[in-house]
Amino acid sequence: MESQKIKQDLVIDIGNNIRTIRKEKKIGQTELVRRLQLYGVSMTRETLVKIERGIQHIQANQLRGIRDILETSYDELLRPKER
Repeated sequence: MESQKIKQDLVIDIGNNIRTIRKEKKIGQTELVRRLQLYGVSMTRETLVKIERGIQHIQANQLRGIRDILETSYDELLRPKER
């Protein structure tokens, strides 16, 4: 089955939301990637960096894994930018 990719746009900056929540929880990029891999989600630190910078799309299973590991909600991850 083909994986679904979620595209970031000008209204919702998923990568920045991930970075903000990750830092609030005091989890480093390497640690988040390690936990994702243990959770069964394929991701490298380089991929996470690109997602957080908004230069790579995130796959639906990656977003779900990040949501679960950061113990947050899709609402928080998909929160629109403040204007």
